[in-house]
Amino acid sequence: MSAARIPPIQCLLTFEALARLRSVTQTAEELCVTPSAVSHRVKQLEQIIGTKLFGRADFSLTTEGSEYLAHVREGLANLQKFPISAAAPGKRKLRLAVTPTFSRSILIPRLRQFTEAYPEIDLTLQVSIPLLDVVAEDADLMIRFGAGRYADIEYVCLLKDEVTPLASPAYVREHGPFVAPEDLEGETLLRSPLEPWRTWFAANHLDWPEPIDGSQFNDIGLMCDGAAAGMGVALVRLKLGAPWLEHGTLVRLYEHAVPSPHAHYLCWRTGMMDRWECAAFAEWLKKAVG
Repeated sequence: MSAARIPPIQCLLTFEALARLRSVTQTAEELCVTPSAVSHRVKQLEQIIGTKLFGRADFSLTTEGSEYLAHVREGLANLQKFPISAAAPGKRKLRLAVTPTFSRSILIPRLRQFTEAYPEIDLTLQVSIPLLDVVAEDADLMIRFGAGRYADIEYVCLLKDEVTPLASPAYVREHGPFVAPEDLEGETLLRSPLEPWRTWFAANHLDWPEPIDGSQFNDIGLMCDGAAAGMGVALVRLKLGAPWLEHGTLVRLYEHAVPSPHAHYLCWRTGMMDRWECAAFAEWLKKAVG
């Protein structure tokens, strides 16, 4: 058998997903790659087998594409049926660099689901600093918080969120009531470069400058702890602030929330998703936090 005629498995998986979903965007999301990677893999596959697989912009298959898809699906199904030896030596190692509060509020409460579903993967968590994009150099996958413009790596959006002011119940009793956005005037506003107040000010038509005084935090979890201790009002993403809200150590001042201009992204170096354990974790994480 000539290996030259056997396409890379990632090309076959991409072809099958695109033929099924008929959308580059949805295929990229399912496989945890960029849309450009989907297009590249399909072109690579067509070059290897020497025929055109898709005939139109709506990703309808050519006659040859339909025939080849049947063979690909049969081959992938046979591979899935092959028993994996329980005695296979060692475990697959996966190193994840993750921001502290995302880990505390989002990942850790769900992580047991992953370890039970994939006992053959040993996961190592390493702390990254979202403000500076500092991550461990040897991390296989990274969770970053920002605007989603990373030129040096591939990435997919994991989690968008909304922000709203939170404070301790004691603070609200002492300084409230808070009915209108203007009621925050003169209050102690806790600050973080990760979540500037101007987002909430602008959405509520407040022509206020960004606060320059008061306590500042480079971690949202620390800021939540500070607000829970009565230090002031914190602007917090609701999904990250869920543990404090659920335990009642923080409460919302207003029902209205504002979309955050930033989001959490799963990031990786080119080629990393060819590793089975990386692709498995990425697919699980997107479903778990979606």
